[in-house]
Parts: sequence; C-alpha cells; structure tokens
Amino acid sequence: MQRCVRPILAYVLAGGAWAAAHAEPAPGQTVHRFMDVRISPDGRYVASVEGDESPAGGAPLIRDLVIRNVAARTVTTITLPCGRVRECWPSSPAWTSDSKKLTLALRTPGTHKRSIYQVSADGSGLTQLLMFNGTLTGLRYGPGGELAMLAVEGATKELGAVEAGAAIVGDLAGPPPEQRIGVLEGSGLRWVSPAGLFVYEYDWRPDGRGFVGTAAAGDGDRNWWVAKLYAFDAGSRSARLLYTPSGPQQQLASPKVSRDGRRVAFIAGLMSDFGATGGDIYSVPIEGGIAIAVTPNLRASVTALYWNCDERLTAVALAGAEAELIDFGPADAATPGRLVWRGQESLDTDATDMAGACPSGVSALSHESFKRAAEIETGKPARWSDLTHANEGLSAPFTVQSISWKSDEFTVQGWLVQPDGAPAGAKLPLITIVHGGPASAIRPAFIAARHRLLLEHGYALFFPNPRGSYGQGEAFTQANVRDFGHGDLRDILRGLDEIERLGISDPARLGITGHSYGGFMTMWAVTQTDRFKVAVAGAGISNWQSYYGENGIDAWMIPYFGASVYDNPAVYAKSSPINFIRQVKTPTFSYVGAADIECPAPQTLEFGHALETLGVPSATVIYPDEGHALHDPAHLADIDARTLQWFDRYLKTERL
Repeated sequence: MQRCVRPILAYVLAGGAWAAAHAEPAPGQTVHRFMDVRISPDGRYVASVEGDESPAGGAPLIRDLVIRNVAARTVTTITLPCGRVRECWPSSPAWTSDSKKLTLALRTPGTHKRSIYQVSADGSGLTQLLMFNGTLTGLRYGPGGELAMLAVEGATKELGAVEAGAAIVGDLAGPPPEQRIGVLEGSGLRWVSPAGLFVYEYDWRPDGRGFVGTAAAGDGDRNWWVAKLYAFDAGSRSARLLYTPSGPQQQLASPKVSRDGRRVAFIAGLMSDFGATGGDIYSVPIEGGIAIAVTPNLRASVTALYWNCDERLTAVALAGAEAELIDFGPADAATPGRLVWRGQESLDTDATDMAGACPSGVSALSHESFKRAAEIETGKPARWSDLTHANEGLSAPFTVQSISWKSDEFTVQGWLVQPDGAPAGAKLPLITIVHGGPASAIRPAFIAARHRLLLEHGYALFFPNPRGSYGQGEAFTQANVRDFGHGDLRDILRGLDEIERLGISDPARLGITGHSYGGFMTMWAVTQTDRFKVAVAGAGISNWQSYYGENGIDAWMIPYFGASVYDNPAVYAKSSPINFIRQVKTPTFSYVGAADIECPAPQTLEFGHALETLGVPSATVIYPDEGHALHDPAHLADIDARTLQWFDRYLKTERL
C-alpha cells in the first residue's frame, strides 16, 4: 500500500506549487469573512473575529480581533501577543456583563494549546488570564460574573470530526479525550461537568446554579449523534438527564435556557453533521418533565434559536429559498409562530449574539446573499443596518434564480447560477454541485471562489437541494433514510430535466461534482447514469460496507441506514457505488485528505483503483496532512486548477 500512496503524495506537492501560482483571486476580489460576532450587553460595542479569505477561497489564514464602537463608528484592531501570523487565531469572544471588557481564546501557533486573554473595550490593557494545554471554546459569562468554557485537556487534534485526525496508534481501548465545562478560577479551571461525558454545547442557568448542555459518553467525534440533554449542577458536578432523543433520527443542538430560568429550548431533528443544524423546536421544563414539540408541523428547518429580551423564543429558519426569523412566544405549547422577517439571504446561523443587548433588543449578526458578500449589521430585528462595508465593490457577474420541480411526491427546490455575458439563446455547459450533509442545504451566500472560477470560464451551475436536505421540514429531511442515493438522485436528475425544459443547459455537456455527501453522490451518479460527461468527487464514499469500519464517526450511520452493517449489510450494499462500478463510463477525478476521519482516504483509493482497472479515464489525488475540511491554500488552489482542467477537457468550453 505504501508503494501506491507515496507517488501520489509527491505528485500532489509538485502540482500544488503550480496551481497556487495560477489560481490567485483577481485584484479587489478577495472576500473578507466575519467568523465570530458578539455585541456587548449595553449595545455600544461589537467584537468580531475576521480576516480575508486565503488564496483559492479558503478560511482566513490571518485573523484579527476587532472591536467597533457602534455609535462613534470607530474601529480598533487588537494587537495579539503572537502577532499577525498563521494559526495565531483569536476565537470565542465574550463580553463581561458590564460591557467594559472582552475575553477571548487564543491559539498558540503550531499547537493544540490555547490561552485566555482579556482586553478593555477601547482596546487597551490586554492581559493573559489562563494558559491551557488543550482546546478552549464557547466562552460565556454567567450571571455572577464567572467565566465558563468548553475545554479538552491534552487535546491531540483540533476540535471536530472535519479536522485532520490524530495518528491511530497505541491502545485503542484507552480513554478518549473529554470536553468538559470548566469555570475560570484563579489561574486554572474548575470542572463543573462530570468526567465521562463529552459536552458539545451548553448554556448558563440564569440563577448561576449550573448549566444545561448536550453530551454523550465516549469519543466526542464519534458520538454526537447519540447525545442527550442534561442539566449540570455547578457545585456537585452531577448531571441530571432532561431529554433523551425519541429515536435514531433525532439529534440535539442549540440548547438555550429561558431568561426566567424555567424552560430549556433546543433543536431536534435528523442531522448528519455536528454544527450543520436543522430541525424542529422542542422545550422542556428545567426541573424535568414532558418535552413539548413547539413546531410539530413546520414546513421549514430551524437552524438557530434564542430567547429575546421579552422572554419570547425567536428562531432562524430555512424555508425553501428563504431565511425566516420567526417569533414562537414562550415556547410552552405548539405554535405556528409569527413571521418577523423573511429574505433570500443567509443570517449568521450561530445566533449566539442575535439575542442582543437587553433591554434595548439591539442585536448584531453577519448576513450575505448570492450577490452580496457578508457584512456585519446591527439594530433591532428586521430593522438592521450595516455596521461594516468591508466587501463593498466586490463584483458578482452572474444571475441567480431559484427553481422548483416535482419529483415523486415532493416539490424540490434548487438554485441556477449563470455567468453574465453569455450569448442570447446560448445553451451553456452545466455543472451540478451537490452539497455536503446530506442534512444541509445550499443557501443564499456569496458564491465561493472555486465556483466563481467555473462561472468565469463559461459554466452555468446547478445547486439542487434534494430530499434529505433542510428547508422543507422533517419529513423531507428524513426522506432518504434507508434509501441513500436513490430518491435523492432522482430529484437531481428531474431538476436537470426542468433546466433543460427552460432551454438553458446543453444536455450534451453536463458535469457533476461535490464534497463529502456530494462526493458520494458524484461517485453514485456515475454508476447509475451516463448523463454526466465528466465528474469530480471530493472526499467521497465508494463502499458503505467497508466504510463502516474505517471511519471515525460511525454513529451517524444508524439514523440513515437503520442498523449497523453487521446487522443489515444489504441496505448498505444497495447504495454502494463500488457494487455498480462496471457501469461507469464517466471520466472522474477524485481527491481526499490523507487524515480525513469522516470519509477516509481508502474510499477514494478504492474508487480510483476500480476505474483505473476498468480503463475509465480517471485521476486520484490524496492531500497530505489534510482532514475532511481542507485548509492548505496550495492544496485548495491545486484542487481548483485540476477541477477546472478536468471539466474543460471533457466539456470543451471557451472562456467568456
């Protein structure tokens, strides 16, 4: 195996240098990203972690902590002790209750260590409060002024299954790293959640007696899909169970305690990835009792929630092509909610800071659309105005339209994006881009750099949201359970039928691509149809049966397949591209990160090996030291260059 892998790695490194020199963004086209936005309790200041996207459109390599005075419109960039260098990254800013100071976590470059610093609102007096050998996130002040956070002591990797996995060595039966709630006490942490539980998200109780949070025993990357809701007592470190998911198709996210401390609201639904939240709202008394389904018939997916200053639960939801802000009142009964705002754009779905400053009700958040890159806006809900203008002047030379079509019993929605300047009546080559997940969706957000590159080269883009996606309620999200790749591919193909009916695309020049679930769907599509003339599969899955034992997150599979591969191998086999591999005629380029624990590299190797053996035009690239989310700008540029070259070779387009 090593003899096969090493030449591929050398090929990648040699290609990366060329691609990085040929895929730089055009002058003035670099997008500024806002990664954390927090408004002070008095509404006077907005803190943000932000930076310019890296070459080829990756996450910012240099990240600043910025404090803006809302009224004076002054901007202060904090000078960090490790300087403006890669991985000197501030994160998780939190304001003290008097709005005089801001606290943050700071990564030590080249390590998995963090420090806690505090700075005055005017940018002066940066002071270190804590040094910690591990990861720190979720900083949050309690009602008594204590600072809480989530901490992994002795972390061997960055938090989250999308990050590069640590080497699998040693006694695999050893205890896994635990993420616990810690409270800053002197120059150390006092643990307030019990050992043996990995805490994913948490919130303070308004009385200061403790916390609520979602947690599961065992490996944190693997077991989020079976997490339960607990109340944690700060004094005894005990955990009291508040809610157990109703079945495998229900994951929990975003626990929020009401301002009066009586109820806990949370989002529950089928979610394929931690952090990609969508579902219905439930609430439960904090002292225990029957959980209430607040949104049992919602034809949308709630992506974030918060309690506003008037003790009313407000949620951000995705409803088809639009984001909505909905007021659900006290959340102690089922309710249709009251629409506060609606628009074809994306709001910052963390919503941690949309709760705003009380009693004024002013909030701060970032927002963006297909045609307009992100800016921070402030104000009362639905009356926001831009605080920043960092991305003004960025061009968006394309047109976007939401389209819908019938597929089986569903009405499916997607987005069609076309480059400006195409000759009238021209039928363009079309690339279908399948999102990750599957429990996710393409939302109105500024077009990513890699997709802008395709548009600039004359391609139209189709972003479908097939069954399994968010945006139409839980029945739609669960519609691909035990049917992976079958109904969702029908949805995509019927979407292509609709686009062809509109006379936009050239049916002889269709391509497909995607990453993660989108990578699987790409591999699956070329085994089921010859409609696509070329394919690019990122971090795909070729063999669900072998994948079950290779990945580091197998708990996600039971909700979708109904049983383990050992109990029902047939349901995995019917959706495995490798079992239909002899039907492939489509030239396919596949790539993956070498340290990907979500979609391990052997899955891509197996697919590429099969195509090579069968004589199908193919290329396979494995990127060293990369996880499921690829970060290295040279690698991202290399992927973009190879992708464009692959599509050009087989779809033969000319630059507009």
